[in-house]
Amino acid sequence: MSADPFAGLHARFPADFVWGVATSAFQIEGAATEDGKGPSIWDTFCRQPGTIADGSHGDVACDHVNRWEEDLDLAAGLGVGAYRFSVSWPRVQPAGHGAFNAAGLAFYDRLVDGMLARGLQPHLTLNHWDMPQALQDRGGWAARDTVQRFVDYARAVHARLGDRLASMTTHNEPWVIAMLGHESGHFAPGIRHRGTAMQVVHHLLLSHGLALQALRADGSRAGLGIVLNLSPVHTATASAADAAAARLEDGRLARMYLDPLLRGHYPPDVLEYLGADAPRIESGDLRHIATPMDFMGVNYYTRNVASSASPWNPAAAGRPITDMGWEIYPQGLTELLLRLHREYPVPPLLITENGAAFADELRGGRVEDAARTRFIAQHVSAVADALEQGVPVAGYMLWSLLDNFEWASGYAKRFGIVHVDYATQRRTPKDSALAYRAFLQRVARRHTEEAAEAAGA
Repeated sequence: MSADPFAGLHARFPADFVWGVATSAFQIEGAATEDGKGPSIWDTFCRQPGTIADGSHGDVACDHVNRWEEDLDLAAGLGVGAYRFSVSWPRVQPAGHGAFNAAGLAFYDRLVDGMLARGLQPHLTLNHWDMPQALQDRGGWAARDTVQRFVDYARAVHARLGDRLASMTTHNEPWVIAMLGHESGHFAPGIRHRGTAMQVVHHLLLSHGLALQALRADGSRAGLGIVLNLSPVHTATASAADAAAARLEDGRLARMYLDPLLRGHYPPDVLEYLGADAPRIESGDLRHIATPMDFMGVNYYTRNVASSASPWNPAAAGRPITDMGWEIYPQGLTELLLRLHREYPVPPLLITENGAAFADELRGGRVEDAARTRFIAQHVSAVADALEQGVPVAGYMLWSLLDNFEWASGYAKRFGIVHVDYATQRRTPKDSALAYRAFLQRVARRHTEEAAEAAGA
């Protein structure tokens, strides 16, 4: 077996395949109160005792607002062609309605221009969870009025940046916003009510569809889509009870989003399960939700295993896990992509997040993270397997460029391929970053050689 986990992988991808890295605004930007930015629901949530594992917050994070040029240099230095980032809604529209903040929009102007100057395609996400707190105070995603507020926000961002974007994503992981933010309350805004969570699902999807319609009416040339966190759901045992639990879990995790987006209806079995907690749907809503997309983003980290008896523990089952306690299961990505291609009329798929947290240590100016390098290579290979079986996968975005604020886990969990010393803000590319760069150099060299051969033929 080769010591290089990327060995041979460079020959398995087409020349137009997009390689990138990803981040999100609240996790890296900091500058929580600078230049007119309003508070987000995560600023508020972090102030509530017991919500964040290490008691931290995002006030400074990676100080990206002040260090963005260095961070874009790091991304470009890897040899990637794309950078996925998000706009902080309260940075550009502090109240979530009404006036926009010129300084906030100007920051993203500079950021996008900086990407283009470095040869990076800008892939923008409008909502990566940091809703303006002022809008939450008016009902947040549980209020139907927020649907139109989001459309207004999308149009304003597009008017300022849209002419330079490769793609615009409406929402990142609506399941997380709804279920962790509004059913379990583990994430902002910390609400615990299933009926509210299901209405949030509907309003997120409705705002997505209406935003796509509005952006196209405004002449958008960027690819338009949504990003879903998806996993295959397996059974812990062969029992009928576990099979039923897996079917329901798949319905709530995947089909509750895929079916309305791609088939124009919610899954009947999930609606029946929800009963009185099912979302209120108005005439025409489902048609709007099913507005055709140019691409669909897929975030993949692990598989799910359903058990009717007790929660399945991968470590107890002898399975390898990351620092988040998530099973390392790269073949699940191939399985997921094949399922999407087989069962749904999917647009081109983009892997918008894939990565792993490990307990990294900076020693002598180096982070030896062989486990992360293997993880990335295994999942890149899983994407190649899907491509070779006919799945339309357009690109792969590694999560994440930088160590950052990992939501309710605070700063204890490190997903970056670049180490961040939060006390000094010093950035140090980890061994995984060097391996990813070397792999991409081989990819580029192969395609250059093929183009030269074709030109001389």
